[in-house]
Amino acid sequence: MSGRLADLLDRVRKEYVQVMVDNGISEPYRTAHRVCNTRLWLSGPDLASLIEEDPKLLSARAGELIDDDRERSNPCVGAIVTSNIVAAALEGLLAVAVNRSWLDVDSDGRVLVDAHELDAVTPVIGVDYSDAGDFTPERGRSRLSTIFNAAEDSYLERLAEGPHDAYQLALLVASDYSIFTPEDLAPLIVENPLLLGLRADDLVDEELFDGDPPAGIIISAHLTEMLVQQLVERGMEEGAVGHDPDGHPIISATDEDNPTVH
Repeated sequence: MSGRLADLLDRVRKEYVQVMVDNGISEPYRTAHRVCNTRLWLSGPDLASLIEEDPKLLSARAGELIDDDRERSNPCVGAIVTSNIVAAALEGLLAVAVNRSWLDVDSDGRVLVDAHELDAVTPVIGVDYSDAGDFTPERGRSRLSTIFNAAEDSYLERLAEGPHDAYQLALLVASDYSIFTPEDLAPLIVENPLLLGLRADDLVDEELFDGDPPAGIIISAHLTEMLVQQLVERGMEEGAVGHDPDGHPIISATDEDNPTVH
């Protein structure tokens, strides 16, 4: 765990204890839930900075942790990462409540919560990570642009070497330049927090991840698709990929499936 995340969770713990004391030590679960979801849904740029310091957060999966109704069916990357942070923080606050005898546990060690508290929990309203707010990107060429330009140069060079199936070559080159590791993805997210708003959208092989891909893989899948599209467009400009009267690339029936991350 990064120092920034540890500090954030510690501040949440201290606030929880203070709120409980101020409110007469009532509704420990509901209070913990409220404090976690109030303090841990960060803005896109702030969450990106947290991920940059702790890229392993991109390994998070949605599981059954998404409480925001708007995100549950097809959660975005930011919601997946945040929901995992909230779940870990909530578990920590419940441990505090048990240690201070604000909550009891059963014989199996499970925390006992009154039904009225569960019924009174306020629905979670998360952050719209498709909106970067007032974020201003740094000037100059971004890391992602540098990677895509290098891939394009490689693609054009290989096209010039001789006859190719230009679409298949685009897939091959895109795979060579795909970005998968959390450590490589994190700085790209800092440069463009809108990447946190991406969703799986059937781009990830469901069998490989049991329909629940890690947050980072969702971003990788979208970047790969974007790169393939860019390379195909260059192939069209070079006359290596045909196009219909509307300018859409003509791809054989065996190739037209969208690329997925395997």
